[in-house]
Order: sequence, then structure tokens, then C-alpha cells
Amino acid sequence: MKNLFLALTTITISQFSWAQAPVNNNPESHLKNLTQLTFGGDNAEAYWSFDSKAITFQSNFKTWGVQCDQIFTSPIKKMGIKDTTRKSTLVSTGLGRTTCSYFMPDNKHILYASTHEGDSACPPTPESNGKYVWAIYSNFDIYVADLKGNITNKLTNSPGYDAEGTVSPDGKSIVFTSTRSGDLELWIMDIDGNNPRQITTGLGYDGGAFFSPDSKKLVFRASRPETEEEKAKYIDLLSKGLVEPTNMEIYTCNVDGSNLHQVTHLGKANWAPFYHPKGQKIIFSSNHHSKRGYDFQLYMINEDGTGLERITNNSYFNAFPMFSPDGKKLIFSSNRNNHGTRDTNLFVAEWVD
Repeated sequence: MKNLFLALTTITISQFSWAQAPVNNNPESHLKNLTQLTFGGDNAEAYWSFDSKAITFQSNFKTWGVQCDQIFTSPIKKMGIKDTTRKSTLVSTGLGRTTCSYFMPDNKHILYASTHEGDSACPPTPESNGKYVWAIYSNFDIYVADLKGNITNKLTNSPGYDAEGTVSPDGKSIVFTSTRSGDLELWIMDIDGNNPRQITTGLGYDGGAFFSPDSKKLVFRASRPETEEEKAKYIDLLSKGLVEPTNMEIYTCNVDGSNLHQVTHLGKANWAPFYHPKGQKIIFSSNHHSKRGYDFQLYMINEDGTGLERITNNSYFNAFPMFSPDGKKLIFSSNRNNHGTRDTNLFVAEWVD
């Protein structure tokens, strides 16, 4: 979601990718030399290696021989060629469903979440009954593999959902989302998987977390049901392995869970946050402006919640932004240039402050 989404979380991006159309004519002034990197399927959650030379991402591109989201990697210089037979390197097993990959500090290993040990088949897509829901597959665990796809470590082994892992810039810690305490909470473990500790405790979905550039804070998406009816609905869906991610805001906290702060108060779905390299602003995806619901654009906001600025204006789906560690580029997913299909592709641009 994918997961991708799930940010994703796992996210079924194609549900939002119904059209290719400009939202308005304002220039995307922060994005210079925009380049399309993939050319088919749903491609999302692309994250940079620590040396800014490669990316890891998830794709369900059938031409590459996969049936649902799997993890791929490629040097950035080898992407952007419009050749659908040119396959990036498969890192995951090709079994089950995967989500949320991220480079390890040595640039030679990648962590990702996968369901393959629980079931080698792609898990079923949940029935939505007219509502947009994400599946929280209970057999997701977090693994580490080398660049050839050999699994070298399994970092989680608790019952329930463990996914959405990302690595701190200092290379010491991994933040992830887990249901091991009964709710979708943020947890942090050491880089080798040891010493897991719970970071958030509030009822609701906490996920898609990333560290600040100094590794001292976290930014993440969260739902916070308030009324008794909302709480009961959330708990009922979670018991069925589902969440309804239509009302989420951006939060920050210290890595020990202290100083929890709600950054956005925009309404609707605000998600896929990532810190600007200077550590004072946050880029994220939002549909708060949209009357349709599926129009997601990138925005940037100060850490204190002021200074909201729109970054993208082209196409109806833009999400999963990530700055390269050297601060020079931004990568994100978009359904621009998809010629009326449901494809969502990766794009990279030079970032202009």
C-alpha cells in the first residue's frame, strides 16, 4: 500500500488512479528536471539508499512476472528508460505480498515486510462494502535481504502485523508499526532487531513513520477516533484486520514517544510524511482540498503546523515523497503521464528550495 501505501502503508493505488488531468495551472516550482522512472503497473514507496545512488520500491507490474506487490531495487542512473521489459532487480522472494522496503546503512541490504512465510500466495484484497479500507495482514513480518534477494535476517517474530519499517539516518534504529500490543502502534527496535519498545499508545492507527534528519524525532500519520461510535467502529475493523484510512493527520514526537504533537488539522486523509533535509519542514500527501476524495497532492508545512504550501498540481494522485539523503532530489509516486490507464509510476526531480 502500499502499501504502500500502506505510505503504505499497503495501499491499492489504482483505486485513486482514475484519470490523468491537471488540477490547476500553477507551476511546480520546487521540482526541476522532473524525470519519469517507471512505465507500468503500480509503483510506490520508493526510498533512497544512504549514499543517494539507488532506490528500493514496491511494484505489482505484471510484465515483471509478479502477481501482487514485490520489492525491487535499482541504481537511479539505470532508471528512466522507457522500456517495459527492462526489469529492476527483485529483492523480495516473489511470494506472498510485500510492503515498505528501506535501505540498511551499508547500502548493501534492504529491509521489507512480507507475508510469504504465512502464505506463499498473494493474500486476498479485502471486501470494502463501498468503503475504502486497508488490510492489516497478520502474517506480515520484517526481513532483511541482500541486493540479490537472499534473506539474511528476520527482525520480527511476534504474532500479528509487523510492517512499515524505516531506518534512522544515524543507522542505529528502525521504527515500525505493530499490533503486538493490541492496537496499531509505533515501535522502535535496534538496527539488529533487538530491544523493541513501544513508542505510541493512543487508540488509532499510527503508521508510516520516518525519523527526522538528526534521528531524534519521528513524523507519522495517525487516526484518532474520538466519539464512542468512531472508537467502536475502529476496534471492530481492526479485529477483522482492516482500517479505514480516510481521516488521518500528521503527528510528530520524540523517539521515546514524548512531546507528541499534531502538526496538521486539515481533515480528510493526510499521510506519507517525510522531513525536509533541514529538519524544520515536513512534506506529505493530502486530499483535504478535494471535493472528489481521490485527488491527492503533495504539500509542505512547518513542523509547528504553520506555512502550508502546495507542491504538486499535476494529476490526481501524488504521494510517497522522499528527499535523497544529500538533499538534492525528491522522489515520489504519481499517476501523471499514465495516458488514461490506472498506472502509478515513480518520478524524480531536482529539489529547489
